[in-house]
Amino acid sequence: MNADLLSINESILGKLRNSYDESAVQINEVNNVMIKIVNNEISLKHSQTLYNISLYLVKKGRLFMLESSTSNISELTSLVERIGSYAELVQESELYAPLPEPKPYKALSNLFDNKVLNYIDNSAQLCELMINSAINEGAQRVSGTLKLSIVSKALTTSKGFEGFERGSEVVSYLRAFKNESSGHWAYGGRFVDLNSIEYVGKKAAQYAAFTKEVVEVPPKKYEVILSPLVVGNLMELVATMASSFYVLSGFSIFMNKKVGDVVASENLTLADVPRDVELSNSTAFDDEGVETYDKEIIGGGVLKSLLHNSKTAAKFSTTSTGNAGLISPKPWNISLMPGDSSEDEMVEETKEGLLITNNWYTRLQNYVEGTFSTVSRDAVFYVRNGEIVGTTRRVRIADNLNKLLRNVSFIGKKQYLIKWWEVTVPSKVPYVMVKDVNITKPFD
Repeated sequence: MNADLLSINESILGKLRNSYDESAVQINEVNNVMIKIVNNEISLKHSQTLYNISLYLVKKGRLFMLESSTSNISELTSLVERIGSYAELVQESELYAPLPEPKPYKALSNLFDNKVLNYIDNSAQLCELMINSAINEGAQRVSGTLKLSIVSKALTTSKGFEGFERGSEVVSYLRAFKNESSGHWAYGGRFVDLNSIEYVGKKAAQYAAFTKEVVEVPPKKYEVILSPLVVGNLMELVATMASSFYVLSGFSIFMNKKVGDVVASENLTLADVPRDVELSNSTAFDDEGVETYDKEIIGGGVLKSLLHNSKTAAKFSTTSTGNAGLISPKPWNISLMPGDSSEDEMVEETKEGLLITNNWYTRLQNYVEGTFSTVSRDAVFYVRNGEIVGTTRRVRIADNLNKLLRNVSFIGKKQYLIKWWEVTVPSKVPYVMVKDVNITKPFD
């Protein structure tokens, strides 16, 4: 398939060369199987092959892109032929910079797990592993998803870059129920890790089955322990705001900051790790063909780097960080570096607070100030004097990302590989404890 995708790329580039000053073609072939679990049973298994194409074109300083998906690879050529009619409608870009000249890059190994191929035809075994581990921990019923994917990526540019990668991905998440309580956990990585997949069911059920008296929590500031699902969701916001395009557009908490400024607690280090092969967006080259490297966004509480492609780098008088996104630079994978605390130790350190195990509906009210809210989902535990003494109903975190980053007091010593629909950038994150978090009711 290496030669097949690259030859299609070259064929498309051949059709574009006479009409455009520069061009780049990326095709991702995605073969996946998705299995749905409902009420302890496998209810749906769906297999498909998709071809995702991205075209980047430059003509007289005008930049435009076409992104499309199809199950029929022969349709890609007709998409290319139609795009020319839009060229004159696009204005010249203030962010134009030439595509980089190709340079050698160090390829990544171990991106592909052969066990994914094996389990695509035997996926029920992995589903049963999650279901049984949850039932054994006291869950009455469970629902969730398992997705196994094989992704082949081919990139070709008019400057002469040519790159190909093939990798695997496993994403599983499960929601467990016991009486009126629910718990949730997720796993996302390149490899079939049976222990992690079993843990998805086990941890979701533990949260659902941990019964305590239901208590009402008055709105105020609390010490809050955030599970890796919540941490992944919020750190994805922070890492995405480190894109220099978001800074230029006024949609970033780093808009009025500069590299070297203190932006977080000194124990917090957040990195973009495109070369961490455990995480499924790991890649040796970005969408412009620039070699990737791991980098701290925040290191020891200090802003270390924004994320750049060649265009934003030219605007900022710096160099690309290997994070293209042809229009907007992006984090590939996120890692929040571990600390020295466990989940239990954080509970023991809490005088009065909450353990929030999951969240959704995260919204920004002010991007520059970082004002945001997010609603808890599934189990929320009330902690007093170092002990979980009750559960509470849904709550809302209504606070500020800048303040949250500065108020991190403890970071877990174990990282978890998280990806699901609320954490779309593959993340390696621990539990985190934050002081003075503003909690309100979600329907106030």
